[in-house]
Amino acid sequence: MELWRALARLVDGIAEFLGRIGWLLILYCMIFGVTDVFLRYVMNAPSQWIGTTVQAAMVLIACTGGAYALKHDAFVKLDLFYSAAPERTKAVLDVLTAPFAFLFLAVLIWKGVDAAMMSIRLNQVTPTSIPIPIYPIKSAIPLTAGIVLLILLKKFFLDIRTIIQGEPAN
Repeated sequence: MELWRALARLVDGIAEFLGRIGWLLILYCMIFGVTDVFLRYVMNAPSQWIGTTVQAAMVLIACTGGAYALKHDAFVKLDLFYSAAPERTKAVLDVLTAPFAFLFLAVLIWKGVDAAMMSIRLNQVTPTSIPIPIYPIKSAIPLTAGIVLLILLKKFFLDIRTIIQGEPAN
């Protein structure tokens, strides 16, 4: 049981860390997005790298934000029936829908690893005047999907425990 708590704390800590990275990436996108607009339309001197790096940062925001949102149960749900349901019913519904999430994450990890390995082998860079490496971004996708999978497994086992015990488990 102590091992379970330690693993749960580790997974939660990783999700919180990813949330902080996501916060910094959002700040980056805001600052450099405004800078790019200023350079392009006011100074008539568009940047050759800002747009590409902001796009890469947005991919990373989706990666880091997914783990953070799942940990904080912040994903959008159809709360019409779910929010008013008892905890045990919520847990049953979560357990019934979890296989779809597991399947999605398995495919994302599987195909993400394939894409990342190919990108690393080809030393893939952006097709712009300033070549920016793409393989770190493609490698982050299956890595963060694996972290989301760990968070989902933790929630899945807590839901199983709630179904068995009849009260929410922490």
